[in-house]
Amino acid sequence: MLQARKAERAYAPTIVVRLHNGVPALLDDLAARTDPHHHFLRAAWYRMAAGEGAVTLAAIRPDGTPIAALPTTPLGPALIGARSVPGSYWPYRSIPLNPEASGAELSAFFANPASIAALGPAWRIGPIYADDPATVRIKRAAAAGGWTVLTRKLGRTFLFDTRDDSWPRRSTRRRLANYERQLAQLGEVTIREVSGAGWTRAVFDRLAAIEAASWVGTGTDGTGAKFLTDAKRAGWIEMMADPVLAQALSATILSVGGKPAAFSFDLRSGTMQYGIASSYDPRFAAFRPGKIVTAHQLEQARRAGVETIDLGAGDSGYKREMGAVAGPEILDLLIVRNRPAASLLRLRWGAESEIAREAYLAASKLRDAGHERGDRGRIEALLALGALAATVLTFAE
Repeated sequence: MLQARKAERAYAPTIVVRLHNGVPALLDDLAARTDPHHHFLRAAWYRMAAGEGAVTLAAIRPDGTPIAALPTTPLGPALIGARSVPGSYWPYRSIPLNPEASGAELSAFFANPASIAALGPAWRIGPIYADDPATVRIKRAAAAGGWTVLTRKLGRTFLFDTRDDSWPRRSTRRRLANYERQLAQLGEVTIREVSGAGWTRAVFDRLAAIEAASWVGTGTDGTGAKFLTDAKRAGWIEMMADPVLAQALSATILSVGGKPAAFSFDLRSGTMQYGIASSYDPRFAAFRPGKIVTAHQLEQARRAGVETIDLGAGDSGYKREMGAVAGPEILDLLIVRNRPAASLLRLRWGAESEIAREAYLAASKLRDAGHERGDRGRIEALLALGALAATVLTFAE
């Protein structure tokens, strides 16, 4: 047994795990090292959604190179101590990983006592894409570090290939031009794109005015709105202090007679564009203002070198009409420390990830050879199971 422990330590990579209050600037360095489609995973992106109680675990090599950062916020009753990766609604929620980090380094990060203590009995990350290499790395590394990864499926996103110029079709262009002429009879029609240094409080007020008049503002409780409240607009304004995110984000705003009528709010990262939100004032619905904005925004994206537009989940028909196709599965991951607790949570959450299960079982052979759980392990299991009822109700929402 002693030899097994020595062998395990000998093969464990040397990393330092640091716990930061809030979301530190080191995420900007990590984001710049990631896949270009993940470059938006910067400190300001997480800070907007983090709120109180946010902490960030960072894995650092001895030479100071960051290999991973995991910001989390409290999830559910404080007594449980669970955590969740925050995100600004859409696109997906992920964490920045250094592409040069080895699987062993990431596993050591998740197995580190400091990480285990900070993440509590379970932590949640989602929505996250099944085919994203970062998702696979998170699953394998967390499982190899002793966590059980449960998966809940949320549907599929829709992807539009901008290199296919079949939309808007000629007939669609003619109809949209006709609608614009009809709108012009109500007042001057302007379409403005805002990005970079163009973000102001007045811009977000115009987005809020459209959202307030839309079905989101009049037919829902507003929880899905992006700009309705002063607090939400202040969050976006604060985010725009990061020049990288300010340039990556854009708003295409259609106005009629000076009145805001429709918008599209988008994020570009590498050759990918993510549609965060779009809305229109129903007073102008007969003139298809949303489709007019979409067509103009699409041309902007093509000129900017965007190759794929991620339109998000769900489709009332217009996405397929454009030529969008179903993309990767969207997952919601619940990563649980105690395996018996995870076996019960899966009844309400979802099955264990097969990729993660294989990694867990492979790593458990080393763990079982080097450790005896003893009374302390059994007490931890009982405590985890005792909190299970409240945990299930919290996570299953």
